Amino acid sequence: MLVYIIRHGETNLNVQGRLQGRYDEPLNKNGIALGKETGEALKGIPFDYLFTSPLKRAKRTGELCIAPSAKLFHKRPKKILMDGLMEMSFGEWEGLGSRSRNYEIPVPFEEFNRFFTDPFAFRPHGGETIREMIERTDAALQSILTDPKLQDKIIMVSTHGCALRGMLNRFYEDRHDFWQGVTPYNCSINVIRVEKGKQELIARDLVLYDRSRIVDHYKLDG
Repeated sequence: MLVYIIRHGETNLNVQGRLQGRYDEPLNKNGIALGKETGEALKGIPFDYLFTSPLKRAKRTGELCIAPSAKLFHKRPKKILMDGLMEMSFGEWEGLGSRSRNYEIPVPFEEFNRFFTDPFAFRPHGGETIREMIERTDAALQSILTDPKLQDKIIMVSTHGCALRGMLNRFYEDRHDFWQGVTPYNCSINVIRVEKGKQELIARDLVLYDRSRIVDHYKLDG
């Protein structure tokens, strides 16, 4: 089994540096372009399945990324929506940004930055904790990786930045370093190989479009 795990393409809320969570924001024009370019780079891979978060930005990204492969190999991968792949819930802070960026209804500056500097201590009002999100997303990914019917398949998993770090947490040498140095870039890809029950993360945070177009929308406010 090979599993390609992708973070969705860019959205307007990404550009604005907001906490999206379950807010169902679609891809913007650049996000669609990144998804198409990534799909072209992956078109030689004969995907069998697309597992995706049901949120628009992830679902659309996954569809864009498997489309060139489907056309080349004349096969339509089976699409499965999984709630467990959704982004972390930020509760009352969904769609909001930091006070330092002068939003009308801001997340307190200290709390917004804690999400990036000390995520295990972050407590969104009415939302999930990082540990709760890790447990949920890990269970979702493991249900795919351990499914006997999928062991000879090639799979695309389309998800979100925080959720991606959550589901891969068990694969990191330092599991206390949640972000692993950076929020995953839009349309970046991680690859897991499963052979004889052994799971291995064989590629991390790949960017298959022009790297000069990478933008970190969540650099900390100063």
